[in-house]
Amino acid sequence: MKESFWGVMIAMLGIVSIFLIYFFQNITNTSEHNYELLKETTEAAMYDSLDLAAYRAYGLIKIDTERFLESFTRRFAQNASLSHTYHIDIYDINEVPPKVSIALKVGGNETSTTLTGERMQFDINNKIDAILETKY
Repeated sequence: MKESFWGVMIAMLGIVSIFLIYFFQNITNTSEHNYELLKETTEAAMYDSLDLAAYRAYGLIKIDTERFLESFTRRFAQNASLSHTYHIDIYDINEVPPKVSIALKVGGNETSTTLTGERMQFDINNKIDAILETKY
């Protein structure tokens, strides 16, 4: 009889451990995806918004704020996950030298536990300060 209890305990322990691994993997993959998306989108939007006319005329490396915002929101919306609610805060955009400061807040990740039934909400925040660097 006690061997069967050991078998049931090992099976339950396996189910609980698989649930915990899935739960924490989902949270870490979401955070990593959002950070990489924020980083790559910011870099691409900065390259898209370079003001080539100012560079050709004066040799000045500068970005256009409106083109940066348009490119950033378009690129981010194309690649963002539809199952999350995003709040993007753009703190600072400098045209010369090209620098942006952006924060991304992800909400709406609610899960309920099976033992207590309480609701937990996780807010994952990512921040990036990007400076466009060139060789020249």
